[in-house]
Amino acid sequence: MIPKGGLNNIMKQFSKMQKQMEEIQNELADLTVEGTSGGGMVTVVANGKQEILSVKIDPEIISDDIEMIEDMIVAATNQALSKSQELSQEKMAELTGGLLPNLPGGMKIPGL
Repeated sequence: MIPKGGLNNIMKQFSKMQKQMEEIQNELADLTVEGTSGGGMVTVVANGKQEILSVKIDPEIISDDIEMIEDMIVAATNQALSKSQELSQEKMAELTGGLLPNLPGGMKIPGL
């Protein structure tokens, strides 16, 4: 049984949390992480929303095997996206205070 006024308080808290989540999403768009491969020959920059912002390739490797370059781009991209996901999870954990740790079965709550 929900105490009198309890539902109203829950809705206010949910609304506040939703606003904070929007602020975090905006903040994540401005934060960047970097993935590298080939000893820094390829660098990929992503933001906290898992969007790739830039790819830099050292000109020295342009004459190398194209398949090796492609592999380095994939490796650097995956590293940048992994770091971006970690950053996003850290920011959301700050908001939820650890109340919503890894949900079972990879279940996701919209906006998280």
